[in-house]
Parts: sequence; structure tokens; C-alpha cells
Amino acid sequence: MASSKTLVDFFQPAKRMKLSETLIPKSNVYSLCKSSSNNEPNTDAAAITDSSSSNLTTEQRTRMEFNKSLANAKRNLKLCSDRISKAKEEGKGFVKLEELLVEETWLEVLPAELQKPYAKNLSLFVEREMSGNVPICPPAHLIFNALNTTPFDRVKAVIIGQGVLLLNTVLTVKSRQANSHAKKGWEPFTDAVIQSISLKKHGVIFLLWGNSAQEKSRLIDESKHHILRLLILLVYRLLEAFLGAACRFGFRRITVGEAIV
Repeated sequence: MASSKTLVDFFQPAKRMKLSETLIPKSNVYSLCKSSSNNEPNTDAAAITDSSSSNLTTEQRTRMEFNKSLANAKRNLKLCSDRISKAKEEGKGFVKLEELLVEETWLEVLPAELQKPYAKNLSLFVEREMSGNVPICPPAHLIFNALNTTPFDRVKAVIIGQGVLLLNTVLTVKSRQANSHAKKGWEPFTDAVIQSISLKKHGVIFLLWGNSAQEKSRLIDESKHHILRLLILLVYRLLEAFLGAACRFGFRRITVGEAIV
């Protein structure tokens, strides 16, 4: 069986730049070395740091931020995997849901959300399901993948819709049994995520894919955010367009979202 891939697996770290050639002028490097060799106070260090930052292009800054986010996402995924491995070594069948949400920014935004009674009941339900004979999707370490790989402060767009990327209204399901985990407790949790984004951020694009997702518009302050509603048929056209099929309408819808960003 092919191993599960996450969003971060499709991105490679950017090629490293030569620091001496790109960021720090040679004159500053010489001055720094000279000062250090004479055991004099390094008065140029702060100036070099400031100069290096100011010399970065927009593209370089964007690349640095992306690499930082990518490293953080990989760290979070590894932390989840390690917790699951440790639980198995200790003879435990399942790691509690509250231990699988590890991104610090979301823990601050959703304080004690997974400690609420509905969430504890949900955790017990998922644990029972995962101990059964029918495979549960996604693997446990990827249940909160959308949150663990996307810090709250970097959210610019949210796609909501069961069966599509980024944020499903229900985060687990029995393999090949659509909606099998619906109305078991996931809906209040994803509602809390959406409400937190709506309340604490501004100018986020919400793409609501399908009728079920469009019901979530009641949680979003339309005076602060942008909402794009799509019927499920248009979603399939969008996917065709995104994957390279000749579907101009789909490309136009994607362009609308990009233009708002």
C-alpha cells in the first residue's frame, strides 16, 4: 500500500543562497573579521544584521518565510508521529485527540476546545473506530493536518467541504464509507475553527464547496471576509482546471480567489 503523503511532501526546500555573496557585502565581512582578530568590541555585528535584512528582496523574504513554515509543519507532523509511536510502544491503542493538535498558534486560538465534553466523547468514538476492523482515514497523525501545517497567523484562505482539501467539516471517516463519522462531534469542532478565524482575522477568503459547506456561511462575518460559494458540479470543474484540464470557467474561479489575496 502506498504511504500517505501530506501537503508538505510536495514542496522541496529552496536552494540555499551563498550568504557571503548575496546578503553581506564583502566590506562588512572584512570589517567584522578585522574587529574580531583584534579582540575589539564587535560594533559592526548589529549593523551587518540590519543591513543583511534590508538587503533581502521580496522574493528572498517570501522564500525564507516559506522555508520557516515548511520546517515548522514537518516538526509538527513528526511530533504527532512520535506520540503515536510512543503510545504503541507503551501498549496503548490510541492517542487522545487533544494530543494530536500540536500547532501552538491553534492551541492559543482554541484554548481547551478539545477538553470540552463533546470533544472527549468524540475522542472515545474515534478510538473505538480505530480499534475496529475497518480502516479509518486519515491516519491518526494526519487528523489535524490542516491545522498542524498551517499556523493561525498565516491563514489567508479556507476551503471548506467534505472530501476536498484543507478543511473537511468531519475530520475522520471509515474507508469507503462517506459520512460514516458525521454527527459524532466533529462538526462543533470545525465550527469553532471557522468562528475563530472569522472573529480574530480580517480579509480571509472562504471557499465553500457544496451545499453542506455553504451552511457554514452563518459562522462567517461577511463584512470582514470574502466568501465564494460553489455548487459541487463547479467544484469538479475547478479540480479539472486545477489539474490541467481545459476548463476556462474553473480557471476564472481560481483567479478570483488569487486576486482577492
